[in-house]
Amino acid sequence: MITRDDVQARLDALAKPQGSLGQLESLAVDLAVASLSMTPVTRPRRLVLFAADHGVVAQGVTPWPSAVTTAMVETILRGKASSTALAQAHCVDVRVVDAGMVEPPRGPWPDHFVAQAVASGTADLSLRPAMSVEQFDTAWALGAGEARAAVASGYRLLIAGEMGIGNTTAAACITHALTGIDADTATGHGAGADAAMRSVKRDIVAAAVGRLGGRTDKPALAAIAGFEIAAMAGFYAEAARQGSTVLLDGYVTTAAALIAERLCPGTRAAMIAGHLSAEPGHRAALAQLGLAPVLEWQMRLGEGSGALVALPLLDSAAALLSDVALLADIGA
Repeated sequence: MITRDDVQARLDALAKPQGSLGQLESLAVDLAVASLSMTPVTRPRRLVLFAADHGVVAQGVTPWPSAVTTAMVETILRGKASSTALAQAHCVDVRVVDAGMVEPPRGPWPDHFVAQAVASGTADLSLRPAMSVEQFDTAWALGAGEARAAVASGYRLLIAGEMGIGNTTAAACITHALTGIDADTATGHGAGADAAMRSVKRDIVAAAVGRLGGRTDKPALAAIAGFEIAAMAGFYAEAARQGSTVLLDGYVTTAAALIAERLCPGTRAAMIAGHLSAEPGHRAALAQLGLAPVLEWQMRLGEGSGALVALPLLDSAAALLSDVALLADIGA
């Protein structure tokens, strides 16, 4: 086991004034502890982007129809999305998984697209459970399988991304349920909801979580989650079990991380938080996991984009620990 004190001692012994690299040294500590290595490795790395649709969209929680999920996944598969541009810039392999879209993207597509949908979108969580426990387990297993495949292929750092119109409503429900913050704080504007839409969304979040009666077991979480969120939770839990480092993106991925930690305690030890989202509930979600974000740039796109922007800083932290001489080595 590597402790924070162990890593700090190594940083203090490097050929530089102690503490002279400021927050980069703090990140190096986080990375080493998450990686269980004094010389953490951040390459090769893979982004697995899980996509799914949400029945709650029918309640007017977003200005966008579910068809936009499909359109954006097709854009991602063509390599023309923000996430794919950033992934290419930072040498990140991208894999796209249809976890439960209403309209699958029209192909043919390259081998990095996986069509293993649990179902054609979740049920409307404002009216009934979003999914059954069996569907939750199927989505979890889908994500866990992607983590095992990535590790087996040699990837050392894993990122989960998401695409799903309406998924910030599910994320707000999960965050409200698992952190104890109120529904108003948990509910943001998502992908452009106006004040009236946000009010509808907040009331749906409060009612959906209220029906759980304080329960946060698997059936309760299945009632308020999304297929892509359950898949990411399985991805995180299995990645941690496999000894991989996980870089979190924004609000929706952190909701998945909350589920992973709730059902597989200790998963959060493998996690680094890439950024603090503009969504108001994200700070509480990260605090619940005991994670400090690398960046606070008011990003809220999703798709793994915030994690990708933070990734070069993790590379810098890894280089600091692995490639800098010790003071003792230079006779100082």
